[in-house]
Amino acid sequence: MAFEELLDQVGGFGPFQLRNVALLALPRVLLPLHFLLPIFLAAVPAHHCALPSAPANISHQDAPGNISHQDMWLEAHLPREPDGTLSSCLRFVHARPLPNTTLGEEGHSHGEPEGEPPTVPCPQGWEYDRSEFSSTIATEWDLVCEQKGLNRATSTFFFAGVLVGAVAFGYLSDRFGRRRLLLVAYVSTLVMGLVSAASVSYVMFAVTRTLTGIALAGFTIIVMPLELEWLDVGHRTVAGVLSSTFWTVGVILLALVGYLIRDWRWLLLAVTLPCAPGILSLWWVPESARWLLTQGRVEEAHVYLLRCARINGQPVGDNGLSQERRGDPERAMCPAEDTKPSLMSQPHLLYQALNKVAIGERVAHKPSYLDLFRTPRLRHISLCCMVVWFGVNFSYYGLSLNVSGLGLNVYQTQLLFGAVELPSKLLVYLSVRHAGRRLTQAGSLLGTAVTVGIRLLVSSEMGSWSTALAVMGKGFSEAAFTTAYLFTSELYPTVLRQGWG
Repeated sequence: MAFEELLDQVGGFGPFQLRNVALLALPRVLLPLHFLLPIFLAAVPAHHCALPSAPANISHQDAPGNISHQDMWLEAHLPREPDGTLSSCLRFVHARPLPNTTLGEEGHSHGEPEGEPPTVPCPQGWEYDRSEFSSTIATEWDLVCEQKGLNRATSTFFFAGVLVGAVAFGYLSDRFGRRRLLLVAYVSTLVMGLVSAASVSYVMFAVTRTLTGIALAGFTIIVMPLELEWLDVGHRTVAGVLSSTFWTVGVILLALVGYLIRDWRWLLLAVTLPCAPGILSLWWVPESARWLLTQGRVEEAHVYLLRCARINGQPVGDNGLSQERRGDPERAMCPAEDTKPSLMSQPHLLYQALNKVAIGERVAHKPSYLDLFRTPRLRHISLCCMVVWFGVNFSYYGLSLNVSGLGLNVYQTQLLFGAVELPSKLLVYLSVRHAGRRLTQAGSLLGTAVTVGIRLLVSSEMGSWSTALAVMGKGFSEAAFTTAYLFTSELYPTVLRQGWG
């Protein structure tokens, strides 16, 4: 008897599975809160070189237009870029005098020749526009101009940590159990998030964010097997789409939290603290019965399956935990046909069937990452999945992390990008049921490419069209992401799903 047959008898989709999906919703909500956090955490507001205070005796009575004291003071100290905007990274060595103004002693040219005065990088730091963000890591450690690469590098460090964590958690969860490693992921994310929020230097922040990425990878690797291994095959698609909507909830929630909390330390704290109730929720999260059987822990698997049956309303005999289940070993190896009709009415027979399944699971070849490339068929699947996932991630995060140039502020754009994911998931569910996984995957990737490509050709004056194309591209990229999530999990044998994740 296969494990799926046992699962069918205790209930492959019912209140037990729905409760499990609900308990594992929190990690899915937390993932986008951290993965897309650089949109607010590392935002670079408008800035210019720090300047001395403007003297009160500036006169601009004859200045053209409605020009303020502050604008004239900036014009005197800051050069203009080729596009006509004031420079964010340079200032004049000495302020240049403007017509009909008195700039004081600093405005004298000191014998410099006529023409554009010489410029220098900001010697006294920068002044930032704090109307949208009160504090970001860019304003905290002046990660602008020559240091802007360090600001962008924080996302690179974070996702490098996710990559390392995916490999580590994939191996460790197969060895020590999904539930135990999910606890490790929760605790590590909580600790590293709190330390990151208390960072006193850029180096400390970069290191702790990398470690946070490693910890968060545990959510991406463990949650899916914990859900799938308790679901029958017929309901995995609907459960997969349902659980993926929690990611979208996190995307939308990030827009709200980011709008309400404008300081990066408090924002990071707000998206980290929910790990605390997540740790408590693990009390009700069941361990994977299939994994328990591979470890020979039949007793625990038996208890979980009986609990699943009771919650799902299956009739269970009162002697499910009696000594009778430890009866004749030869009886434990009886054919599946003899046990199947009465497994739930006589739970000791369920225990005996589990013994048989456990023996089959334990003698099976222990999976490794090399198994993904061991046979020509698996090698072909793995290489194709790598290409698909590269395109999916590159397009999704490329669009998600670029929220500028749409004629909206960052909070409106984030909310719009999150809202468009909901209809995308509905379309994915309908499409995979009628058109299949492969056509849905190809169509969503092609839709992403076409919409993004057309947007590149649209002139900047056509702002509404550019925004519409960006939103459509985000919707297609989310559809591709959801389909890849479902498709990949079904392409591999059960023992290799964890390794691929």
